[in-house]
Amino acid sequence: MQGTVTCGSWIRGPENLNLVVLGKSLKKRDSASPSVLEIFSFDPQTASLSNSPQVTYVFEETEGEPVTIAVHPSGDDFVCSTSKGGCKLLELSGQETKLKLLAKELPPLHDAGPQNCMAFSVDGSKFATGGVDGRLRILEWPSLRIILDEAKAHNSVRDMDFSLDSEFLASTSTDGSARIWKAEDGSAVATLTRNSDEKIELCRFSKDGMKPFLFCAVQKGDKAVTSVYDISTWKKIGYKRLLRKPAAIMSISLDGKYLALGSKDGDVCVAEVKTMEVSHLSRRLHLGTCIASLEFCPSQRVVLTTSSEWGAVVTKLNVPADWKEWQIYLVLVGLFLASAIAFYIFFQNSDSFWKFPHASDRPRGPKFEILDPQYSEDAFGPLDM
Repeated sequence: MQGTVTCGSWIRGPENLNLVVLGKSLKKRDSASPSVLEIFSFDPQTASLSNSPQVTYVFEETEGEPVTIAVHPSGDDFVCSTSKGGCKLLELSGQETKLKLLAKELPPLHDAGPQNCMAFSVDGSKFATGGVDGRLRILEWPSLRIILDEAKAHNSVRDMDFSLDSEFLASTSTDGSARIWKAEDGSAVATLTRNSDEKIELCRFSKDGMKPFLFCAVQKGDKAVTSVYDISTWKKIGYKRLLRKPAAIMSISLDGKYLALGSKDGDVCVAEVKTMEVSHLSRRLHLGTCIASLEFCPSQRVVLTTSSEWGAVVTKLNVPADWKEWQIYLVLVGLFLASAIAFYIFFQNSDSFWKFPHASDRPRGPKFEILDPQYSEDAFGPLDM
């Protein structure tokens, strides 16, 4: 793949046909070439991307390089922030082999400047951006009505994430602080507490539908930990050492079962949320290079990572396989058949009250003669008691 990969993300397609969008800088030492967005198809059998892009969008030279990408949950469109211009909306249409990209302007973000992070809410009704300049915006989607435009939300926005119910937005700053916002009206809810030697750098809400938590990558002196906050009180309830080195990027799977961390020197670890134990570790995946993008595939236990040195890498996780829907139905049918067979065997070998013998097998009882009509019921007369 030619060019330097600057960012990347999955695009959820119909029937688990997922795509990958990559932002690339094609600049050379002696000449300035325009940057591009390329969309690749994904083969789940080989866990690899197609050799050539299905569709390419070329930026104007005045727009600079793509910085970060946020894909709408529907997979129909995505937003790309550039280093010199603002944010651009790209609509995706057509079949997998005949894809088309249509670029549109986003008036509220036309000259917003480069954004460090962007995110859509889980239900797709909100869109948030965090600028290098510290400006935080929350917009209603797709109307683009401005819900929040906080110019000094942070020194510089580092990371952000929406909660599963799309009620809250968490944002972190390059100075180590973290704030919670109400997504509906943009009001500030809380500032996460931290010790003087702690810097909250990254954040992700739990997505498994159980008791909701907020996971934060925290640099605690010379130790890197993952802290857990209860979102009912916004108090820290514990921490765990997972990656054991400074984290550059954080991600959580769509079903909320796994949490991933990417390091500043190219390592990736994946932990099971239920146990908070590391389930997969890829050392030197992007050897010596900071991981810029880290995202779970929407339908496979696969992660996409990008870096400026090694480009895009697709990694299949060494985690227990998930139960497929047809496997669950097969088990249920098997249990039903086993129960039916067991009942039949029990019925055949039991003296059931309802197990009547056939007429030919019934024992013959005593024969009773029909009384002569002249005899009455008291034919024997009164008994002498």
